[in-house]
Amino acid sequence: MALRPVSRLTNVLLWALAALVMLSAIVYQRRTGPTHPKRGTFTVGGATLPYRLLRSGDSFQDARIAVPDPGGRTAGTLLYRRFKTADPFTTLPLRAETRDGRRELAAYLPAQPAAGKLEYLIRLEGPTGTLGLPTDGEAVVIRFKDRVPTPLLIAHVALMFVGVLIGVRAGLAALHGCADMAAHAWATLLCLTAGGLVLGPFVQKYAFGAFWTGFPFGGDLTDNKTLLMWGAWVLACAVLRLGRAGLARMAVTLAFLGMLVVYVIPHSARGSELDYAKLDQGVAAAEAIRTGR
Repeated sequence: MALRPVSRLTNVLLWALAALVMLSAIVYQRRTGPTHPKRGTFTVGGATLPYRLLRSGDSFQDARIAVPDPGGRTAGTLLYRRFKTADPFTTLPLRAETRDGRRELAAYLPAQPAAGKLEYLIRLEGPTGTLGLPTDGEAVVIRFKDRVPTPLLIAHVALMFVGVLIGVRAGLAALHGCADMAAHAWATLLCLTAGGLVLGPFVQKYAFGAFWTGFPFGGDLTDNKTLLMWGAWVLACAVLRLGRAGLARMAVTLAFLGMLVVYVIPHSARGSELDYAKLDQGVAAAEAIRTGR
C-alpha cells in the first residue's frame, strides 16, 4: 500500500493528538513512580488538609518533611529508619514553622549518601486523639541523590519528551498511511539516542555514580526500558530502509505502541539503592549501590 501526502488539516490534527498524548505522558510520569511525593488528605477538628510527603531528596542537605499545621494544640513526631534494615525507628519532634505564608509542622531527615533510602511515618497528636500519616499506614520511602547539573537535566528531559512527541506523530502517520512517517521515525530515533543513550547516562552518573545500570550490568528498570524503546525505533528505521511501505508501517506502529507501553511503566522503578548492610561492613558508599530492587 503506497503512502499518501499529508494535507494541512491532517497534519495539524495529527500534531495536536501527538501533543495531547505527550502531555498525558508528562502528567502520568509526574504522578507515578517511587520518587514523586506521596499525596493525600487528613482531617483534624473538622478541617480537611492536604499533605505532600517527599520521596526524593538531595544527598548534600537534610530533607525537610512538613505537613500543614492544624492548630488546636496539635503536636507531632517524625519516625524514620534506614530502608531495609532492622534499625529501630528514630523519633524527631515536628516543630511549627512558617513557609511561604503557610503554617506547617516540620522536621528534617538526615541526608544520606547517593541512592540511600529512609522510610518514615508521621504521628500527629491532638485534642481528638492520634493520627498517623500517610493515612494508609504504609511508610514513605525517600531516596537521596547527588546533584545533577540543571542544564544537563533539562536537556535530557526535553529531548526525551520531544522524542515522545515526534514518536507519537510517527506512529499516527503510520496508522494513517502518511508519507512523512519516515522523517518522523528518524527524528524520533535521533532524540532518543541523544536524550536517552547519551545524556541519560550522564544524568545517572551525576545522581548515583554509574553511567549505566541496566542490561547487561544491572536491573535498573529505567535504563532497560530506555534501551528497549530505543531498540524498537532502531528496528523500525532499519525496516524503513527496505522501502516496503506495508512492512515499514507495521514496524513504526509497533515502535510507537512500545513507546506508549514504556511510558506506562513508572519512572525510576527498580533503580539504584544503597545496601546499608555493606555500608555497615565498611564498604564505601559508592561501591555499596545495587540496582533492580
